[in-house]
Amino acid sequence: MANGASSTGQHVHALLATHSKRLVKLHPQVLDDRDPEPLHQMRVAMRRLRTCLTQFAPALVLPAGVSAQRLTRSGRRLGLARDLDVLRERLDTRLLPHLSEAETRQLKPLFKQLKRERRDAQHELRRELHSGRYLKLLQALQGWLRDPRFTPLGEQPLSDWLPEWQWPWLGTLLLHPAWWLTDGTGAAEQELLHDLRKGIKGARYRLENLLPASGDTARRWVERLKQAQELLGDLHDLAVLRDAIEQQLPQNLPSQMPGLHGLLAEQHASSWSSWRVLGPSLLEPGERRQLLLGLLQDQANSSL
Repeated sequence: MANGASSTGQHVHALLATHSKRLVKLHPQVLDDRDPEPLHQMRVAMRRLRTCLTQFAPALVLPAGVSAQRLTRSGRRLGLARDLDVLRERLDTRLLPHLSEAETRQLKPLFKQLKRERRDAQHELRRELHSGRYLKLLQALQGWLRDPRFTPLGEQPLSDWLPEWQWPWLGTLLLHPAWWLTDGTGAAEQELLHDLRKGIKGARYRLENLLPASGDTARRWVERLKQAQELLGDLHDLAVLRDAIEQQLPQNLPSQMPGLHGLLAEQHASSWSSWRVLGPSLLEPGERRQLLLGLLQDQANSSL
């Protein structure tokens, strides 16, 4: 809602209505499982719904059955199936076309394993989406949407509280230790980078939740955070795929499949190089100061 007089509660009500409607619409398509895109869209909708419930919790009076925590299990089931789709897509489109016939044959056990895991993940996802717990949560949320209740803070104009809704998540994000890593190959480093990626995604979603009432600063940072999220996602997917491949091989990857090893190393080096340019640029003192002051100035401009 772009109107500066809109309350935070009204704004969040519209967001929750949009995301819950998407979940209901995508439900049969995800169960049908004929196309991976509805699963991806449903995962995004659920993440955005969880983010709204977390970000704006101080503004909402929700029924006991509705919370971000209660969506965690459903989100995990969606994520497992989606992650397997992503790995298969990378193999099919970015690796297999460049491999020799001999190395392609060696990947057959991996494809069979991924197929089994994806079938099992879909089975668990169907059980979750049919579960009384999940359906009762959606029902309770729909009931709240018909008769929403807000705290006194939720009744306040959204434009009066923009920095308070924006900055805490960004401040926490910019203090994450993974920004200073100079090597991303070890298991501990990969875990830190993956955690940073989740933090970047969450901060991006929170900024996007407020874009209708925000200015140019928030819009610029949404784009930069999206770039950072994609680069770290690429690094994570490569690490997971390499681990999955190595588990299927009797010998180490470089000696048994040098072509695939080289491709994975090349793609990792490309994404890591881009990350080492973008990541530090977001931490520069001038950039951080511009972000904070820009958000405050955008709020002042929106109140004029």
